[in-house]
Amino acid sequence: METNRRTAAARTVAAVLTTDGLLHLFWTTGSHWPADNTKALSYAVLGADVPFTPPVLLPLAALLFTAAGLVTARARLGRGHRWGRLLQAGTIAVACGTAVRGLAGLAWAGGLRAGLDEAAGSTFYWLNLALYTPLCLALTAAALRVARERS
Repeated sequence: METNRRTAAARTVAAVLTTDGLLHLFWTTGSHWPADNTKALSYAVLGADVPFTPPVLLPLAALLFTAAGLVTARARLGRGHRWGRLLQAGTIAVACGTAVRGLAGLAWAGGLRAGLDEAAGSTFYWLNLALYTPLCLALTAAALRVARERS
C-alpha cells in the first residue's frame, strides 16, 4: 500500500513538473498564451516584468524535466540502487525548492510585496493564492513522501 502511495506521489510530482516544463518550452516559441501579451504573462506568472525568452526559459524547462526525472527514478529505483543517494538528494532538493516557493507564496498572500512589481495588478495575487502556492505545498508533501520511503 505504501509503495502505491509513493508511486502516486512521484507520478503527481512528475506530471506537474513536466507540464510546467512543457509550458516553458511552449513559451520559447514566442507564444504568450494564456495571457494577451508577454508582459501580462510575466505579471500573471511571476508578479514582475521578466523576459520570457529562450535563454531564460530553456534552462528552466531543463531544470523542471530533470526534477521530474529524479523524483520518478527515486520512486522506481529506491535508495538501494547504485544511484540511490543521488536520486534521494535530488528528490529532497525538489521538495526544498517547492517548499521555498510555497513559503514565499504564503508570504505574498499575507501581504509581503518583496520581489513583486506593483504594476502587476491582482492577477498574480489570486493565481498565487488559489493555484501556485497550494500546488507547491502539495508537491513538497508528495516529494517528501517519495524521499521518506526506505526502499
